Amino acid sequence: MAGSPIDIVVFAPLAPILGVLLLWFIQMVFIESQKFLLSKIRPKHEPLCRFTNFLGILFQSICHALGYTVTKSGISEFYISVNYGKVAPKKQKKGIFEWLANAFLFIGPFFIPAFLLLICLFFLMGSGFEISTPLELVELKYTFAEQIITFGKSIHAFSQYFFGFLFSVDLLHPGHFGFFLLLIFLGMGIRPSYIGEEKRQKVDMMYDLKNIWSLIIHKPLYIFILFLMAYLFFYISFSFYQIWYAALFSIFGWLSIISIAALVIADMILLLIKIADELPNGWRLLPYLTIPVSYILARVLFFFFQSEFSNSISLLIMICSTVIVVILLLKHKTNKFKTKVDMKKLEKIEEDKDESRRLVKQ
Repeated sequence: MAGSPIDIVVFAPLAPILGVLLLWFIQMVFIESQKFLLSKIRPKHEPLCRFTNFLGILFQSICHALGYTVTKSGISEFYISVNYGKVAPKKQKKGIFEWLANAFLFIGPFFIPAFLLLICLFFLMGSGFEISTPLELVELKYTFAEQIITFGKSIHAFSQYFFGFLFSVDLLHPGHFGFFLLLIFLGMGIRPSYIGEEKRQKVDMMYDLKNIWSLIIHKPLYIFILFLMAYLFFYISFSFYQIWYAALFSIFGWLSIISIAALVIADMILLLIKIADELPNGWRLLPYLTIPVSYILARVLFFFFQSEFSNSISLLIMICSTVIVVILLLKHKTNKFKTKVDMKKLEKIEEDKDESRRLVKQ
């Protein structure tokens, strides 16, 4: 423990907190990209957009209800619809209990739904949940630099196993397929796009930041108490020569990684939908059909030719086949990827057709 006393006492506890805040901000950026893609496909896919909004309101309402449960306020009313959700407490408590319930409402949706998937991963993944300090940094275990390195090492180890699991997921395995569906639902509905029946209030990054900022400035004493508790927990970990403090915040980091992965997958699906909408009516289903057909054919192939990486290669074949089909359709069925020479040829063909029609009429 060769770090300076100021480093250990003041700055070291901030390191994992800053790491979680960084991942949470990245999560919010991906949520904004998802909202942008949803706005682009809304005119043609209103039912899908309403469904994603319902998921967002469902997650938000469950988090709010969990907040009332934790504070022992009870739940007297639980109502959700596509446009609006309402959770009313059985006992109206004030002070820190009301503040905690609101914290669950505004912050909970970013972490609590992902926690359910983290529990599933404990049974599906098996590894990647280790948290340790590099041997060369044992003497600096409780400094700012070591805390951020321990946090980053934990996030790296979890991400390595988690993305390894995703890249080798077996979509014909009920447990894997169910987890993948839950991951898509989390990405699609982590936050609603709007709230309100008649007067709709847009839910975006500024909306969330405004609510969280309001939560902070209205009760700064509670924020101070939370920081004080975090520092006390760090000092307890320091006293027992343990890494409990870094481990706690690493779990929040894992939840953000799960949410970011879910959002990336959701963005890919929404982007595919947006691109498919640009195709002629008779060809729009082809990219969607390519996904299951190419994957099943690849799995059938590897049933006869066994390979250690059959799951990963099947996923790669599925993705590449879909991308190739989409590019070919965009090139040959739309004006995308056409050069000026191709466009001039098309214009020439159209002019010849018009000329033929005029001659026929004459």
